[in-house]
Amino acid sequence: MNSTIVLVKPKRFGDDRGWFSEVYNEKKFESFGISCRFVQDNHSLSVRIGTLRGLHFQTPPFGQDKLVRCVRGRIFDVAVDIRKGSPTFGQWIGAELSADNGHELFIPVGYAHGFFTMEPDTEVTYKVSNFYAPDCDAGLAWNDPEIGIAWPLPADAAPLLSDKDGRLPRLAGFESPFAGDGRPMQMIEV
Repeated sequence: MNSTIVLVKPKRFGDDRGWFSEVYNEKKFESFGISCRFVQDNHSLSVRIGTLRGLHFQTPPFGQDKLVRCVRGRIFDVAVDIRKGSPTFGQWIGAELSADNGHELFIPVGYAHGFFTMEPDTEVTYKVSNFYAPDCDAGLAWNDPEIGIAWPLPADAAPLLSDKDGRLPRLAGFESPFAGDGRPMQMIEV
């Protein structure tokens, strides 16, 4: 299992028509240490600023690697280490992804994922390495103080959540089904 989160910054080649960017190339991604087979693409639209989706993951045997892009608007994207025995268990890493910067975040199996919209009508696409399995759908509370994510949310505001996301459990008492590899969570930029 890969324990490294990768912030991918694809090059854009522009001219007076606009730009072109290669956002996924299997050989290049393998050179970054990402070797998984993506089997499904997902696309979400969040109409309001302050929409929060997460923290989500799928349990084995349907765990998912994810490659996340923001194709319209801007998000704060987060991964939380939930690998049993990991030296960084319960810690998080975040990155701003936007249509303007074109960055992508690769999140391996063993991490919970969520994002917060920072512009209206934000669209996010993500590739996953396993099909959706409702019986393996799981998550953790977005506002768990033990995790302590610094969401870019005004102190007096509440995010727009789904009913399901509003009822997710906290990290305390969570029995992780993911084995750690002894390496701490890290994020590299390529």
